Amino acid sequence: MDRNSGPIEGVEHPDHRVEFHLSPGDVEAVRFGISPGHELAHAVRVLRRPAAHPLQWGWLRAVRDRLPREDFALLTTVIGDDGYLPDFLTTAPRWDLTPEVELDELRTAPLDPMRVDFRKMVVRSSGTRQQALREMQDHPERARGMIADAWAAVWEAVLSPVWPQLERLLRADIAVRTRTIASTGIAGMAGDLHRQVTWGSGAVRVSLRRHSEQVDCRGGGLVLVPSVMSAWGCMVLTEPPAQPTLFYPARGVTAGWARDAADITAALSALLGPARAGMLLRAGTARTTSQVARDAGLAISTASHHLAVLRGAGLIASERDGTRMLHLRTPLGEAMVGAVH
Repeated sequence: MDRNSGPIEGVEHPDHRVEFHLSPGDVEAVRFGISPGHELAHAVRVLRRPAAHPLQWGWLRAVRDRLPREDFALLTTVIGDDGYLPDFLTTAPRWDLTPEVELDELRTAPLDPMRVDFRKMVVRSSGTRQQALREMQDHPERARGMIADAWAAVWEAVLSPVWPQLERLLRADIAVRTRTIASTGIAGMAGDLHRQVTWGSGAVRVSLRRHSEQVDCRGGGLVLVPSVMSAWGCMVLTEPPAQPTLFYPARGVTAGWARDAADITAALSALLGPARAGMLLRAGTARTTSQVARDAGLAISTASHHLAVLRGAGLIASERDGTRMLHLRTPLGEAMVGAVH
């Protein structure tokens, strides 16, 4: 390939990129969400090609023996090993999206857009997979029910047991990014998302392998979605009616991210002591001093002392909200919690 020539759609080139254009200073146009369906789709890909995903090996060892083979095979046919993911598998990411809601929306996904997605997958496949996808395209209602049942079975086997740990990483990442926007603006936050992402001329720019596009997000906004399972790089969603979306690797993902919550608490307790470790672990959302004390089973005065030590170490920040004092993990606190995952 001539690397000095311009990028051709569908052909790998170092200059392929998608640009999400925002209005100057339009902080409100950027919001964050989570996507259980995106995590499951990439979990399927990790299970198919584990050698390419060393950060998931700890999780893989825990779940590979309980994988429902027939349901997994069906999802593999739909999802594939790389590239395009059918849009109907996931709903619009949002802050409060749960796996149960995502599954419910999959069970009632509109059939006409599903036919379009199946058609795209047929073009991108061959052999027995292509034949199976053609059958799904011809009978989308039956396919939708089978795929939803497989989604539920595979989720229960491989992600449900670790969803608390995974969700904690996602929400911790969002907390850090949100505070970065408040302190340095969208440019500072976007420049720190991933090596594929840069900011310039009012646009979030994402380097991709085979696709280039200019996306006008002014008036509609951009959704940023951290991911644990797709820790290898970024993906984008640009086709209407979906809102422009950028999936990026969450920070703090190590090979031990799926450790049991008791192991995580023990590791932090050895460093900080049980009371402070518990406070730090629960500080992913802002809470008052009385809430911290109640959750820890301590007197308010004792909880205040521990909070002061954590604050002095730069692990939590405390801000007044009227008559209340709210306590939340700092980026350093997020990094410490992530380091023991």
